[in-house]
Amino acid sequence: MLVNEAIRAREVRVIGSNGDQIGVKTRQEALEMAQNANLDLVMVAPNGKPPVCRIMDFGKYRYEQQKKDKEARKKQKTINVKEVRFSPTIDEHDFNTKLRNARKFIEKGDKVKASIRFRGRAITHSEIGREVLNRLADELKDIAVVESRPKMDGRSMFLVLAPNTSDSK
Repeated sequence: MLVNEAIRAREVRVIGSNGDQIGVKTRQEALEMAQNANLDLVMVAPNGKPPVCRIMDFGKYRYEQQKKDKEARKKQKTINVKEVRFSPTIDEHDFNTKLRNARKFIEKGDKVKASIRFRGRAITHSEIGREVLNRLADELKDIAVVESRPKMDGRSMFLVLAPNTSDSK
C-alpha cells in the first residue's frame, strides 16, 4: 500500500477518516488534509480512475491487520499425514497392531497413508496387497473415509484415509 509521499497520482478521490466521500482533489491538497488531521493518506484502490485514497491512521491500521492475521493463523488446523506400512503377507496380530495405530492417528485428526511394499516376486500378486488395504479401509470405515483408492506407484501400493468429518462431536 502506498502511503503519503509515496503516492504519485496527480489527482485522487479522497475518503475521509470517518468514511464520507470528500471528492476528487489534487495529491497535494489530499496530503495537506491528512496532515491537518494528524493522519496518513493511504491509497486503497490504485486501479480506480482517479485512484482512491483514504485518510486514516496507517500505523493503527497495520496493527489491526496483524492482529487479524494472527487470529486467523490460530484458528487454522494443520493436518499431518501419518504413514502405516504393511506387507502383503501380514499376519493377523501384526495387522491388528497397525490397525490400532491407524485408528489412533485418525481419531487425533491426522490423515493416514497406508502403504504396502512389494519385495521380489510378490509384485506379481498385487491383488493380495489390495485386499489388505481394502480390509484396513473396511475396518476403519466407522471413523474414516477413503480419500484415494489403492493404487500402485512403482513397487508400492498406497491408500489414503482421512478422518470422517460428518461426525458431530
